[in-house]
Amino acid sequence: MNEVVRGDVGAWLEGRVGIVEIRRPPNNFFDNTLIADIGASFEAFDADSACRAIVLAAAGKNFCAGADFAGRPATGLAEEGGAKHLYKEAIRLFRTRKPIIATIQGAAVGGGLGLALVADFRIACPEARFCANFTRLGFHPGFGLTATLPRLVGAQRAALMFYTGRRIPGEEAAAIGLADLLVPQAELRAAALALAEEIAISAPLAVASTRETLRRGLIDAIEAATERELVEQEWQRRTADFREGVAAMAARRAPVFEGK
Repeated sequence: MNEVVRGDVGAWLEGRVGIVEIRRPPNNFFDNTLIADIGASFEAFDADSACRAIVLAAAGKNFCAGADFAGRPATGLAEEGGAKHLYKEAIRLFRTRKPIIATIQGAAVGGGLGLALVADFRIACPEARFCANFTRLGFHPGFGLTATLPRLVGAQRAALMFYTGRRIPGEEAAAIGLADLLVPQAELRAAALALAEEIAISAPLAVASTRETLRRGLIDAIEAATERELVEQEWQRRTADFREGVAAMAARRAPVFEGK
């Protein structure tokens, strides 16, 4: 399969493995268009019988540093109602039928963490950083993370990540199950391809049915979570704390919140 480019997303087939690469280096900030283009690439591989597994990778320093609220207001995500379409696209990603492996270098922050958790498996390097930084922005978590993160690391660890916005380095991520494999950064793509090919050897119908069983109820949980997340985010966008969080991020300083 020749490479198909959709906006800032490239997709091609290597043997039985579909590669989807985000190309907004160095930070790969997302918006509705980027998530929609990833979704279209996933759906194309779902429809391709030659593809047995998908690798989600990113060019540049970071896997996905979330939404650039301060630097790219055109994304619409900082505006009221801006996340409604985004979450519809996020649910679309979770509907992908084939196994997904994400390669995590640098930051997987905010919605970027949500994107990483779309995958069945995450391969990270020691330099990777996982962070649910929403409350550090004066904001409610989104991208279905209130459903996916507790499912992966447990309710207590998820709460700690949400309440503090702390950064989880690659080694700790591997220890708590946030990452499935830790390799040197230069080996991320090769390790993901090797795992994808290992999956591809297995019977595809059996893999698909097993995956469906393991993920049973996940879509319903994510739909309910994003509905709740959106309601909470909409009123919090109008708070002084949210304005302070965005301003502090832009100025690269610690925020000072007043609960207003």
